[in-house]
Amino acid sequence: MRKFNLLFLLLLTLISLQAQDKMYLHFSNKTTLGAPISSTDSLWFSPDGSQAYFNISGSIYSYAINQIDSITFGNDSQTIGIIYENESVTLFNPMAFEGVEVTISGGDVTVNATTELQDINFNLSGSTADGSFKIYTVKRYNLFLNGLSITNPDGPAINVQSEKKTTVILVDGTINELTDGAVYVPAPNEEDQDAAFFSEAKLVFTGNGNLTINASGNDQHGLASDDEIEILGGNIAISSAVRDGIHANDGLLMTAGNIQLTASGDGIDADAGAMEVSGGSISIQLPSADVKGLSCDSTLLISGGSINIAMTGNQSKAIKSDQALTLSGGTIVIHTSGDAVLEAAGQGFDPSYCTAIKSDDVINLSGASITITSTGKAGKGISSDVGIVMTGGIVSVTTTGNGAVYTNSLGQADAYVATCLTANGNINLLDGNLTTSSTGIAGKGLSADHTISIGSEATNPVIQVTTTGARLLVSGSGSNANYAEAKALKADVDFIMTGGSITISSSDDGIKAENAITIQNGIVNITNSKEGIEAPFITFNGGNTHVKSTDDCLNATFGGGGEQNDGSLISFNAGYVMTNSTGGDGIDSNGNMLMTGGTVVVHGPPSNPEVGLDVNGSINVNAGLLVISGPNSNMTEAPSATSAQYSLKITTSQALSATTLFHIQNAAGEDVLTFQPMRSYASIVFSSAALQNGLSYSIYTGGSCTGTPVDGLYSGGTYSGGTLRKTFTVTGKVTNVTF
Repeated sequence: MRKFNLLFLLLLTLISLQAQDKMYLHFSNKTTLGAPISSTDSLWFSPDGSQAYFNISGSIYSYAINQIDSITFGNDSQTIGIIYENESVTLFNPMAFEGVEVTISGGDVTVNATTELQDINFNLSGSTADGSFKIYTVKRYNLFLNGLSITNPDGPAINVQSEKKTTVILVDGTINELTDGAVYVPAPNEEDQDAAFFSEAKLVFTGNGNLTINASGNDQHGLASDDEIEILGGNIAISSAVRDGIHANDGLLMTAGNIQLTASGDGIDADAGAMEVSGGSISIQLPSADVKGLSCDSTLLISGGSINIAMTGNQSKAIKSDQALTLSGGTIVIHTSGDAVLEAAGQGFDPSYCTAIKSDDVINLSGASITITSTGKAGKGISSDVGIVMTGGIVSVTTTGNGAVYTNSLGQADAYVATCLTANGNINLLDGNLTTSSTGIAGKGLSADHTISIGSEATNPVIQVTTTGARLLVSGSGSNANYAEAKALKADVDFIMTGGSITISSSDDGIKAENAITIQNGIVNITNSKEGIEAPFITFNGGNTHVKSTDDCLNATFGGGGEQNDGSLISFNAGYVMTNSTGGDGIDSNGNMLMTGGTVVVHGPPSNPEVGLDVNGSINVNAGLLVISGPNSNMTEAPSATSAQYSLKITTSQALSATTLFHIQNAAGEDVLTFQPMRSYASIVFSSAALQNGLSYSIYTGGSCTGTPVDGLYSGGTYSGGTLRKTFTVTGKVTNVTF
């Protein structure tokens, strides 16, 4: 009766409480419901005083008097408070009579919000070992995780069935944890419930709090949305997931915050939507085979932030997109240790590679700092099915995995090998800094099915490519053996150098193209190679090129071998070229050689049968400066008589040491050539505009020069102290001199 009288008095005082917005009904089951005073028309009681009736907004609500602890009045609020307390829940719902219904069963909370108000708040806190939070809304809302711990043994911990945006605020300084069950109870109406934290709606994460998701559900994700996911803040840790750590059907955007995840499936999958990362940090560890770290079926853009991915499974991909992939900023560190896997195809197999960065479309490298380490068999660094374009950034790729032999889909013996950069189309390195190193058997630096181009007239990339692996026998033996080789740069069509610098150290070819190699400008420095530069057509139109090799430094060939003219061509039109062969020819063309300008310095091999210049066809030198040292061999060649410029072929009966200068001056005592070969020599081939028909010249050896030597070729200064070896007269386009 006392509680009845108190409630009756409240009715009499409502008029005097117009300054208050809400009437709050406090129930003994830890539930508080709020009703707008302006919408509360009347309050009356049952004849026996056991029930209280409220007319709110035209609807009648009945409550047992003995369940009402008290009624208070206060300010309006649009925040629904839900506190989990083990097997029960404390509820504060100030919008209970305005379209927000909250149903509680043990630790399970279900919200049905039909209010037209936007951005109402749900504040979740407390802990339960057997509970959940499920919500249906018609408008966007905010979900505050404020020191929350939910374990749901038979389904998702949080299940958003709204179709409107859900903003999740991880309250600053709080620790929140969500854990799902190993087996989910089927949802009503076949609702999706694919993750420990699942949403039908777009999810937006903000705040600076912490959220840990433990996903143990069979074939379930850690965090998933059938819409988009945006990470604008917060610290999210996915400690485990049977499927993807984070799965967003319609794309993912991240501008800030921190993500750490381990999963048995993919790390972060944006599915059919785009993925954009412009800030924050991501750390991913994935142990399974054939999974992806960051992936989407659309475009993928990383413009900022910090990303660290470790992949240990075979044929996995750390970053993968079906459409264009752009890395324009941020710091990206990737380590893959999985092997390539052979998949049945045709009469044999197709390799599926473990790859750090992979796109079915173009890969754009335009500003990111990227470090890739691949240790698995035949691992790939950066791979595109279309092409790779680099316009900026710092990229370092290291592969250490060995290659292996297999039977391809045509039933033929083939090899699959590690490659730092590979593209089914072009590789265009226009700017930035690229360093690659491949140490495994037959591992390659850069490989393009079409063209590799470096630099432009306005850009200057800096590139270093190293391969150290041994070659791999694929089939045959002896002269019929077929090998996979550790080439530094391999283009199935052309290689074009227009600007910048490239330094190459290779255990096989330095630069290899199936059609043409053109040096327009820039710096090419091949410090070690077997074949330095090889293609059917090799052209120097400018730049500064240095080549050191254990076989031929420059080799123009269609690959048939023999002594017949195969139509290949080496052209020197401008620029500077120096070759240093420790075992092969300095210049070798199975076709022809043409020189119309520039400077070419050749330090030939130490002994026969290799020579400084070996050309099957014509050697036309029409302009420029050419100097070649080498052994005295009956295979030593000089320019053809059809040349426009005069040349000398000089041989000695006894080899001269590498410390002995070779000097030519005209009758007036003017210097024509001062040259110091890198090794002992017995022949010099020389062509220059300084040679004139009918004029007399003298050859000196030894002595010294005060000029400046570049690659043994002196310019300026004064020559003195040499021994006169021969005085001769130029009598034709090619003058033979012996001493």
